[in-house]
Amino acid sequence: MPDKFYLTTPIYYVNARPHIGHAYTTVAADTLARQQRLLGADTYFLTGTDEHGQKIGRSAAAAGVEPQQFADEVSGSFQALWKRMGISYDQFIRTTDAKHKRGVQKLFADLYAKGEIYLSSYTGQYCVSEEMFVEGPPGTIGPDGRPTETVTEENFFFRLSVYQKQLIDLIESNQLAIQPEARKNEVLSFLRGDLNSGAETSLSDTGAQYVPGALKDLSVSRTSFDWGIPVPEPAASATTQKHVIYVWLDALANYMTAIGYGGDTAEDAEMFARLWPADLHFVGKEIVRFHCVYWPAFLLAAGLPLPKKIVAHGWLLFEESKMSKSRGNIVRAETILNAFGSLKPDAPKREQDLFGADVLRYFLLREIPFGQDGSFSFDALLARYNSDLANGYGNLVSRTLSMIAQNFDGGIPESGLSTELTGVITDVMGTVRAGIGSQEFTVAVQAAAALIGATDGYLTANAPWKLAKDPAQRDGLATVLRTAAKSIRIVTALLYPVLPYSTAQVWQQLGLGSIERAAEGGELRDLTHGGFAAGSRIGTLAPIFPRADKELITQMNEAEQKPAPAQPDDQPEQKLAPISDSTEAVPESSPASEAAPAVAKPDTPEITIDDFLKVDLRVARVLVAERIPKADKLLRLEVDLGYEKRQILAGIAQFYEPEKLVGRKVAIVANLAPRKMRGLESQGMIVAASVGDGNPALVSFLEDIEIGARLR
Repeated sequence: MPDKFYLTTPIYYVNARPHIGHAYTTVAADTLARQQRLLGADTYFLTGTDEHGQKIGRSAAAAGVEPQQFADEVSGSFQALWKRMGISYDQFIRTTDAKHKRGVQKLFADLYAKGEIYLSSYTGQYCVSEEMFVEGPPGTIGPDGRPTETVTEENFFFRLSVYQKQLIDLIESNQLAIQPEARKNEVLSFLRGDLNSGAETSLSDTGAQYVPGALKDLSVSRTSFDWGIPVPEPAASATTQKHVIYVWLDALANYMTAIGYGGDTAEDAEMFARLWPADLHFVGKEIVRFHCVYWPAFLLAAGLPLPKKIVAHGWLLFEESKMSKSRGNIVRAETILNAFGSLKPDAPKREQDLFGADVLRYFLLREIPFGQDGSFSFDALLARYNSDLANGYGNLVSRTLSMIAQNFDGGIPESGLSTELTGVITDVMGTVRAGIGSQEFTVAVQAAAALIGATDGYLTANAPWKLAKDPAQRDGLATVLRTAAKSIRIVTALLYPVLPYSTAQVWQQLGLGSIERAAEGGELRDLTHGGFAAGSRIGTLAPIFPRADKELITQMNEAEQKPAPAQPDDQPEQKLAPISDSTEAVPESSPASEAAPAVAKPDTPEITIDDFLKVDLRVARVLVAERIPKADKLLRLEVDLGYEKRQILAGIAQFYEPEKLVGRKVAIVANLAPRKMRGLESQGMIVAASVGDGNPALVSFLEDIEIGARLR
C-alpha cells in the first residue's frame, strides 16, 4: 500500500475576494501535492473557506445581504479562481457545510464531556478583524492596528492552561514540527511566558524554562452575535443564552471534518483512519499561534493525534507592505492570468488561463524563499519570465527540437549519449525533488534553471549548427542533439509540479505524449531510466513561452486601477490625495451667493454620478477623542459605524476640544484606504467644510440619522 500524504492550506476568510497572496499559498501546496502524486503517495490535498464569525456577520449587514449569501459569493470567487489556475485540490471545504457543522459540534461535545470545556464569564478586549482576544485595557490597539472592543460575555472556556508544559515539550522535541525556525521560536516564546518578569519559573521535561500559568484558558464561545455554529447539547442546556462556537475552534476543525471526522458512515470512519493525522499544514505566519498552540491543545484534549508538521510562509509584499483589502494594495491573480494569457491569442481561453497561471507559479516559487516575506512587482514578474522562461527554457526547447526537425526529419537521433551533462543531471534531480519535498521551492526551481543553463552551455560549446554543415560529423551531431533532448526531458519532468501546463506542451513536442498520464503511470519517478524509444519522433513545434514586451506591465497596472468585479463587501476602489501628518485633507464647500460669492468658483474637473458613487460616505458616532503626543494638529478618534468601529486620525486639534466631540455624529469617507501616521493606523477621513483660511466645520445632522447610514 503506498504511503499517504495529507496536505492542507489554511482555509481562507471570506471577508474579501482572493489576491495573489492567497494564490501563493495555494500554488505551493498544489506543487507539493503534484510531486507527491507522481512519486506514488496516496495524496489528499484540501483547501477551502472560513465563513463564520463576527466580522463576516457585520460585513454582510453592511452590504445589506444575509451572511450565507455573502459567504456564498466570496467563497465562489475563490473556487472560480482556483479552477482558472488549474489547482488540483481533492476537496474544497466550506465551514458552512452541514458535514463540517456536525463535526465541529461533535468535537465541542466531546471536549465538554471530558471536562475540558467549562462555563464562565469574561470581560476583556476583542479584535474583531482577527477574531481574537487581546490582553490590555480598553482602547488597546489590536494586531490590525485598530482599537479593540470591550466585551463582557458569558462564555464557554477551554482549559488551555493545563497544556502549557506538554506543548512546550512536544515542540522542543520536534514531535510537533514547526518551520521555519523563527516561527517555532515565536510559538515557544509565547508558551514560556515572560522569563524576565521576575515570576517564578519551572523546567519542562526537555529542559526548557517557562513561567507556569503564563498560558491562559481560552474562550471558545460567543453570545454577542449568532453567525456561527451553535453550541451543542448538553452544553447548550447549561445556559439560558444562545452560544455560538468560537470561530477558530470552528475553523481549525475543518482539517478533520473534511476527511470524515464527525460523520456517521463506514466510509467516513475509513477515510479519517486512513488520512489523519495531517502530514503538513501550510499556514500564514500571522495565524501560527492558532495552529501551533490552540489546535494541538484541542487535539490533545480530545485524545487525537497531532499533525506531523506545520509550515508557516511569509507575506507577499506589494509596495513594501502585506497585501490586504484594508490597505488597498492587493494584486489580483486574474490580472496576471489575463495579461500573460494574451501572449497566446490563438489559444482557447482555458489554455490562456493555465499558461498565465504557470507564469505566476514560476515567479512565486522561484523568487520568494518559502517562510520569508517576499516582494512582488509587475516589473520583476516580466523580467523573470523573459529571462528564465522565454530566453531560457523556451529557447532551449525551440532550438534543440528545431535542429532535430531540420537534420533528422523529426526523428529523435538514435545514438550514444554524451557524459558531459551526467553529473549536473544527477545533482539537479536530487536537489529538485528534495527541495520541493522540504518546501525549499526556490532551491528546487533554481536547480532546474541551472540544468537548463548547463544544457544551453553544452549546445553552445558543441555548436551543432556547425556540425550540421559537415556530413562527416553526423554521428557527433546526433549525439549532441540526443543528449540535449534527454536533458530537456529530465528538466521537464522535474518542473512538471511547478509548471503543469507548459511542461505538458514541451512533453508533447518531445513526442512523449501526455505528461499527466506519464505522471499517473509512474514514468516520472525514476528519471535515470526510460526516455526515447527507438523510432521516436517529435511532435508539432510551436513557441512555448513567447517573449513579453514591457507594454504588458502597463496593461497589468491599468487593470489593477479598475474596480474588481463586485463582491458583497467591496466598495469600488478610489484614488484620493494622502493625508499629511500635519492636517487632514477635507473637501471644500462652494456655496453660491447671487449677490457676492464668498469664494471663487472652484477650478475642478467635472465628474459623473458613477465617480461620486465610488466614495462611501457614512454616518458615524465619535466614541473617543484624544490628543496625540507631539502632534499638535492631530486628534485620535474612535468612531462607531454600527457595523464596526474605526480609528481615524483627524487634523482638527487646533479647532476642536476633544471632549466636546465625544458622542457627536459626523460624516466620514468609509472606503478610504488605511494609512499610518505617527505610528498609528487611520482608516477613513472626517468630512468638513472650510472657506478660505477659515476654521473647518465638521459636517453634522439636524435629523436623527442612524449611525452607519450611507450618504447618497
